[in-house]
Amino acid sequence: MSLDKLLIYRQHSYPHVNNGQIQLIFGPMFSGKTTELLRRITRYSFARYKCLLIKYEKDIRYSNNGVSTHDQRVHEAVACTVLRDVKHLTKEFDVIGVDEGQFYPDVVQFCEEMAGMKKTVIVAALDGDFQRKPFGNVIDLVPLAESVIKLSAVCMCCYGEASFTKRLGSDTKVEIIGGADKYMAACRGCHKKQIDVVDYINLSKEENRQPLASIDNRQLTRGIFRTKESVAINSTM
Repeated sequence: MSLDKLLIYRQHSYPHVNNGQIQLIFGPMFSGKTTELLRRITRYSFARYKCLLIKYEKDIRYSNNGVSTHDQRVHEAVACTVLRDVKHLTKEFDVIGVDEGQFYPDVVQFCEEMAGMKKTVIVAALDGDFQRKPFGNVIDLVPLAESVIKLSAVCMCCYGEASFTKRLGSDTKVEIIGGADKYMAACRGCHKKQIDVVDYINLSKEENRQPLASIDNRQLTRGIFRTKESVAINSTM
């Protein structure tokens, strides 16, 4: 992909207005972190800032060359596993968006350096892993950031507010990339419950939803974004 395709030009540059900043968007899976990241990037692009979006190279769930939300919205991006590999591209940009920030070992150093160059850096990341432990070193950005928010999702068990990510299955490896086929958003109470894939399938049946094991990740994601009310309506048809 050419660099020209990634540039969004603005007519004038006012470097004295921006002293550089780091914005953090935290939350569990399915909380809308990437959606919020793309919203902010779009907002800056409307003001004719030059925006660069970076995606984690190993995350190819929905797109090989773009950042994608769970509902299949895709935005062009450059891919890498270490942020220093794309550092040479950043000179031309005013705003840098980093998706899946928890996976980059050099995320703290990169963000500090970019902010020191008077750039706005927006990072979307999981703050905790499936065991509710800090994910990588992205938490170390908190005292360095100008803005920090934590989004919540909807618990896929009880439909309450969900602040945590729960893994389906028994694999204990931290970095396992997946969507609704491997993870679920959970509240504090449901995160503590012993819910495996079989239990989740049974829960889906009780709610008149198609079982996890019989559909692929894209179909499952579309099903998750249905409301509880729509599930109830469908069950009466």
